[in-house]
Amino acid sequence: INTDAQALFLCDADQRIHIGSQVTRGLGAGSAPEVGRRAVEENSDEVVKAIEGADMVFITAGMGGGTGTGASPVVAELARAAGALTVAVVTKPFSFEGRRRMQLAEEGIEQLKSKVDTIITIPNDRLLKIVSEKECISDAFRLADDVLRNGVQGISEIITVPGRINVDFADVQTIMADAGSALLGIGIASGENRAVEAARAAISSPLLEASIDGATGVLFNITGGRDMTLLELHEAARIISEAVDPEAQIIFGSVQDERMEGEIRITVVATGFSNAPPTPLESDEGGFHLGALKEEITFGSALKEMELEPAIFRRTKSSQEV
Repeated sequence: INTDAQALFLCDADQRIHIGSQVTRGLGAGSAPEVGRRAVEENSDEVVKAIEGADMVFITAGMGGGTGTGASPVVAELARAAGALTVAVVTKPFSFEGRRRMQLAEEGIEQLKSKVDTIITIPNDRLLKIVSEKECISDAFRLADDVLRNGVQGISEIITVPGRINVDFADVQTIMADAGSALLGIGIASGENRAVEAARAAISSPLLEASIDGATGVLFNITGGRDMTLLELHEAARIISEAVDPEAQIIFGSVQDERMEGEIRITVVATGFSNAPPTPLESDEGGFHLGALKEEITFGSALKEMELEPAIFRRTKSSQEV
């Protein structure tokens, strides 16, 4: 979904919706959220048709511009009105993009938060912790896009990939319906203590804006090769459960992926922080290896090689990406 016809033409999505041709004449929203809002309202019927019958809708956007900031709350409202579990995974701009863009992003996130079941916000500035000093600007923005992609994939594969311990849509709905703000962490490790290290990495990821301490709802998935053991599942679950509220509802799944032989990947979604903001996370300690996460996000290891699972789940039809 975009106001910019040229950018949309270059997109390889199966379904593309050009919004606001009358409002913007195909030239984008010009960093004006109000234009983005009017644009998607102009084509709201097409959006409704695209999400018809969906059980779950992911909304991904870079906040701070006109289209993402202005259109995403409207799309979220349409999705929830259609009865879909609606989850937003969005980024905040880099500080170097300016105060005005950051202000627009924060205002847009507040509006979006009231329209979705769950919102996961990833500050792009956190990416500076996992990029080298020689990284060019285009690579930094590509990394931000990859983080959004991996966030959606990390959640969707919990449902769509059959596992040793299965998690179905109802389980995800239990944790994410009306959950408000959520945190997403991904940890990867290999070696003798890989399960413990991956779990610690997931709950202390540099992508987390805050600690998962106090979370009352936790959904996590453990992925490994044929060599993953029951003891490793137990150890990883113990690390995560000890980091959250003692009364937290915890749902987890385990998936076998032969490409993960020798490695374990853990994806954690933490929700249920009531009205109090999560505790700020200042440390990257806990057995976390920055290089491993960067490789996982950007350079074609197991997660990167997997095709992106659909952002819409349907009861009676095959899943489709829109």
